Amino acid sequence: MTSAGSFYITTPIYYPSDLPHIGHGYTSVAVDTLARWHRQGGDDTWMLTGTDEHGQKMLRAAAANGVTPQQWVDKLVAESWFPLLKTLDVANDDFIRTTQPRHEEAVQAFFQALYDRGYIYAGEYEALYCVGCEEFKPESEIVDGTGPFEGLKVCAIHSKPLELLQEKNYFFKLSEFQDKLLELYKTEPDFVRPDSARNEVVSFVKQGLKDLSISRSTFDWGIKVPWDDSHVIYVWVDALLNYVTAIGYGTDEENFQRRWPAYHVVGKDILRFHAVIWPALLMAAGLEVPRGVFAHGWLLVGGEKMSKSKLTGIAPTEITDVFGSDAYRFYFLSAIPFGHDGSFSWEDLSARYQAELANGFGNLASRTTAMIERYFEGIVPAPGEYAEGDLAVQKTVRDAAAAADAAIERFRIDEAITAIWTIVDELNGYITDNEPWALAKDDAQRERLGTVLYTAAEGLRALAVLLSPVMPIATEKLWIALGAAESLGRLQEQGIREAGDWGILKPGTSVNGLAPLFPRVEQA
Repeated sequence: MTSAGSFYITTPIYYPSDLPHIGHGYTSVAVDTLARWHRQGGDDTWMLTGTDEHGQKMLRAAAANGVTPQQWVDKLVAESWFPLLKTLDVANDDFIRTTQPRHEEAVQAFFQALYDRGYIYAGEYEALYCVGCEEFKPESEIVDGTGPFEGLKVCAIHSKPLELLQEKNYFFKLSEFQDKLLELYKTEPDFVRPDSARNEVVSFVKQGLKDLSISRSTFDWGIKVPWDDSHVIYVWVDALLNYVTAIGYGTDEENFQRRWPAYHVVGKDILRFHAVIWPALLMAAGLEVPRGVFAHGWLLVGGEKMSKSKLTGIAPTEITDVFGSDAYRFYFLSAIPFGHDGSFSWEDLSARYQAELANGFGNLASRTTAMIERYFEGIVPAPGEYAEGDLAVQKTVRDAAAAADAAIERFRIDEAITAIWTIVDELNGYITDNEPWALAKDDAQRERLGTVLYTAAEGLRALAVLLSPVMPIATEKLWIALGAAESLGRLQEQGIREAGDWGILKPGTSVNGLAPLFPRVEQA
């Protein structure tokens, strides 16, 4: 079960030169759902997201558009990345930008500490570099080019030629942390999840670690190395530090101690940065490693990972403009086992919207509130003696709440939704079996009718609470329809852990009219 402690969770900070696509949205809503769940559970919750704004790729893009790098990133963040959060109803607590003084100053302090501790030295480096990844590529991610790039070495991810760079750089002694990292993975088996990601990381580290180049000297768009301003800190290392600079590393020790360590949710393509380099940097600085790193899979379109360069990216608004943000959140978080790759198709989204949201949950909510209005003048009736079928509903609600909370602890949002949805199916079957419309025709069945509709309404109350982290807009509408006087998101006594308790909805509560939660969608 969740506990009333600190729960600090982050998205990766996104590189804003690429427009947001549904993969970025997937990560954001997953982290937001986990944060909302813990927040409702009474945990001291903090959700961080943001943008990674330095590096050679950004410098070149700004030059191509005739503006300064700062003007370019300001435009991208304002026009694309802030709106993404609003589009998907993400309730983040903070948004960090790596060009903010609070970040830059703390990064310099961190690296000065590493330098003073003897973990950084000067050296020369020559390797193939991908500007798109902002990364010196390992052999496993270098392939021979084809077509116009035949005879060249290209990035396996971007399919673009790599650049051979030879520079005098500063290096971090990553090789010294191989044994410490392997011990971490052994003693904390949940540090990297899922198991497939953990196995990949362990295998990679066992092959041996090389020292890491942590500065660049051929351009100046970045954070200056504090003891040598002819170098800027490598963009990926600069970016990783956001997780501690945002909560006060070096500037607000009290808040840093309150929040750190964090859970990180990342795409599997950046797993090694977060599960190998990042904990090694923290160890070198004498700080605690993260609580854990969870790597989710890719969203595939036409069998390929989404890519701006390959024209397979889909903007979140293409979905939300038709189906709404709740449907976006529900679909991606329920249809794909969290931690695995998943394929997106418009046909599957449309089918699940109609079957599970409109006909399943939405219709259940509409007909239950409508029958209370029709048969009890909009007042939640008092239940009579519970029959076996009524008690079965109560057990389903209780079991679903416990199973969902356990699934969230494993970061399996999809399993949590599956557990919650047993309540939807149980209540729809319960109403069909008990036929309240038939009971309403017999005055002798008045008490039984009240029991049936109270049971359905109380089940909806539990659904509103349990589904609110996933679908905050629809559940708030349902909550208000059930007569709530206060917003669901702020009502602490309706926490996640209490959702399975029976009898919280008080008889005598006035039920309000409820428009369809998931209106029919007309598609061309």
